[in-house]
Amino acid sequence: MDRIEWHDLPATTRAAVERHTGPVETAETAPHGVMSRLACTVHTSAGRAFIKGTRHDDPQAWVYRHEARVTRCAPLAPRVLWEAEAGGWTLYGYEYIEGRHPDLTPGSDDLAPLLRTLTVMSREPWPEDLNKKPLHTRWTEFLPEDVPPGLQGRGLAHTDRSPHNMLRTLGGELLLLDWALSCPAPAWADTALTVPRLISAGHTPEQAETLARQVPVYRAADPATITTFARTVYTAWENWERTRPIPHRATLTAAARTWATHRQAVPSA
Repeated sequence: MDRIEWHDLPATTRAAVERHTGPVETAETAPHGVMSRLACTVHTSAGRAFIKGTRHDDPQAWVYRHEARVTRCAPLAPRVLWEAEAGGWTLYGYEYIEGRHPDLTPGSDDLAPLLRTLTVMSREPWPEDLNKKPLHTRWTEFLPEDVPPGLQGRGLAHTDRSPHNMLRTLGGELLLLDWALSCPAPAWADTALTVPRLISAGHTPEQAETLARQVPVYRAADPATITTFARTVYTAWENWERTRPIPHRATLTAAARTWATHRQAVPSA
């Protein structure tokens, strides 16, 4: 999606934001992400805030509302500070977190905080007052006709495990950003979705699975269900690589293929 710069927003929209932040001195457009029409960090005399949003008439405007509502419920996530509607735009202000994206390569000091975050996340139930299709419904075209009960969980899942959606804070925590794709899913889903990310970062499937099994819910999950999930992830990503190609997708699809092949070769993994 083409980004709009802060200074190109309507004056009424910028004024509505500044009622929350104070006068904006400078603004930096976010370098990563593909969804948000506006995504930037603003600097004011009171500090910094991260802002994202889109026009009212954007068919995806509901996604931003959903993301803000889920973020308010999620652990290990930036705080939602305010919502502003003016000039045909709806924007959300998020707490600015000082930190860096994690390194997922073998031996990285960021792996232990990652596993702690996945463990905390695995204990969170989906907020049932938020209406969202569960992951097994989102992926229905890639799953068997009879969806295994183990894939029909109601945990709070982030589902977009890119390192660009994670932040290692100065205090050592690993926070999760960008909850737009969150949905109900098995408690182990985020851990499972991290496995191909680890493979893509240089881990063997065995190494990635060894790390994943340090998260109790993943270790306790039915191996056959995890294998079905791995095959589904690969099938979905391979389809999207063909139909909705973006630069990083081929590498992820290759990692998902490696994981699925490993799982099928070693069913008890």
